Amino acid sequence: MPRQKQGSLPTLKQLDLLLALEKADGISSAGRVLGMTASATSHALRALESNLGVQLIDRNAPGVELTFAGKQIIPHVRDVFSALNLVQSVARSGAKLETGILRLGSFGLTASLKLLPPILDTFRRRYPGIEVQVIERTDLEIEQALLDRKIEIGIVTLPNDRLDTQILTADELVAVLPTDHVLAADETVSLRDLIRYPFILTYAGSGGLVSRTFAKAGLQSKVTHELSQLTSIFEFVARGQGVSLVASLSIPNTYEGVVFRRLRPAVTRRIGLACLNDTRLSPAAAALWKQVQLKPLRQSKLQR
Repeated sequence: MPRQKQGSLPTLKQLDLLLALEKADGISSAGRVLGMTASATSHALRALESNLGVQLIDRNAPGVELTFAGKQIIPHVRDVFSALNLVQSVARSGAKLETGILRLGSFGLTASLKLLPPILDTFRRRYPGIEVQVIERTDLEIEQALLDRKIEIGIVTLPNDRLDTQILTADELVAVLPTDHVLAADETVSLRDLIRYPFILTYAGSGGLVSRTFAKAGLQSKVTHELSQLTSIFEFVARGQGVSLVASLSIPNTYEGVVFRRLRPAVTRRIGLACLNDTRLSPAAAALWKQVQLKPLRQSKLQR
């Protein structure tokens, strides 16, 4: 498309379409997400490209692929919607945080049951008029929800260079073994010990770390089960179906038929609070962010 003289400013609908196109497998499907007909979608895209004077979609690529200009524009489009959300939040919340909505994201048992509840208990006592909405997704999905401005603050694993973060806690991976397992007699176990037995892989918050840990060590576990619920993992282990690795903050004090052993060498992870830009948070999100900054680092029960 030849460069044209800049026209009118893009509409919010056109910019919303550009964000949808980034993830869509077709131009029409991007429009459908926004409730637009194929004709309206095509017209809006052409109008946006005409106004900006650049081609945003590579028509020769399979599926939908943004041009270099399109990829350069996307972060600024996100900033536009972030600013609009901030305006709306400020208007609703008011100077005293008497009303408003705070959208948060959480992953896995450690975050949802161990870290987030005490944070929200304190926040709700201070700001009872703020409605707090929480979504639970995988770690990568929480990061994407932050980038897409669907939530303002999320709990993620660290480090994360794409977001502003502050550490909440640090914990480590622990082996989950049947009480009568040959390795249960040892105080610590190695990854090389574990790969000799059927392995139960968690799809909970620490699942990615478990897979990366084996890969980094150059070891291949014998995965026989892939489970998302930790109670299911513990029950399978207790019944002798295999061994597993989970995060220490997610384990109960006791579970019948199961013992927990530290790894040798230890494999640790850090968990933190994250946002897109800590200087552009809504009043409610900024209050939560500051509240957490004043809290001491929490340690896992195995580190105490």
